[in-house]
Amino acid sequence: MSMDVNVDTGTETDAEVDGDGTEDAGWGVDPEDEQGVAVLAALGRQLKSWREAAGLRAADFGTAIGYGEDLVRKVESGKRIPRPEYLDRADEVLKAGGRIKAMKADTEQIRYPTKVRGLAKLENRAVEVSAYSNHNIHGLLQTDDYARALFEMWQPPQTKAQIERGMVARMARRSIFDRSPAPALSFVQEEVTLRRRIGGTMVMRGQLERLLEVAKLRHVTIQVMPTDLEEHAGMGGLIEVLKFADGSAVGRSEGAFNGRPVSDPRRLRVLEQCHAMIRSQALTPRESVEFIERVLGET
Repeated sequence: MSMDVNVDTGTETDAEVDGDGTEDAGWGVDPEDEQGVAVLAALGRQLKSWREAAGLRAADFGTAIGYGEDLVRKVESGKRIPRPEYLDRADEVLKAGGRIKAMKADTEQIRYPTKVRGLAKLENRAVEVSAYSNHNIHGLLQTDDYARALFEMWQPPQTKAQIERGMVARMARRSIFDRSPAPALSFVQEEVTLRRRIGGTMVMRGQLERLLEVAKLRHVTIQVMPTDLEEHAGMGGLIEVLKFADGSAVGRSEGAFNGRPVSDPRRLRVLEQCHAMIRSQALTPRESVEFIERVLGET
C-alpha cells in the first residue's frame, strides 16, 4: 500500500502527438507498469476487433472519429492511452451501445502512476483522513498551479509526460471532497508551507485562497502549526492515517517504522497519538483560518 504524498510520477514516457499535430503529453503508458500495460493491450485488441468487425480500415476509422491513423494504430497496439472522448466517438461510430464507453474507467486508472493508484483507491474508501504536512501543502489541498509548480521543480527534472501523469493523478484525488457521505478530513499544515511561495506570488495566493475555501466545508478541518512553537510533536516528519468503514486503517509517518505503511493496531496507535498531539499543539481551526487570511494579506 503506497501512501506517498509527494508523488513519484514513474518512468519516463514520451510525449505523444494527436492527429492535428499538437503535442499531447501524459497519454503514453508507463512501460514499467505491468498491470497498466496488460490492461491497455487488452483494450487495444478489443477496439481493433470492433473496428474490423465494422469493416473499417484504421485510416477511415480515424477520420470518422476525428483522429489520425497513426494514433488509432498506437491505441490498438496498446502503446497509447485513448482519451475519454476517443472512446465516446468510437462507441458512436462502431455502434457499440455503450460497451466501449464503459472502458473509460479502466483507462482513467492506467493514467495514474503506479504508486499513486493504490493511494487513490485507499482515499476513495476512507471515511476519515488525518494528515500532517511539513514541506508543502498536502496533495488533496493543492491547486492545479501549485501542484504543477511542485512537479516542475522536481529533481532530477521530469519530462512533460511525467509531469502530466502526476497532474492527472493529483487532481483526480480531489474527488474525495465530492463524495457522499463525505469523509472526515483533518489537515495540519506547517506554517512554512503557507509562506514558501511555490510557483510565485500569484500561484501562492491562489493556493491560500483554496485553503480558505476548503476550510469552510463542514467535514474539513485545517490547522496551522506555528513556526515559533517551542514544543512540536511532529519533528519526525509527515504523518497520514486513513480509516475505513470496516474498522480497519492504514497509516504512514516519515519518522516511524522506517517510513513504511502500517496497519497493525498497535503501530497505528503510535501514529494516531502523535497526530493527536500535533493537533493539540497547533492553532485551533478558527485561529488557523485567521492566520491563513493574514498570510494571504501579506503575500
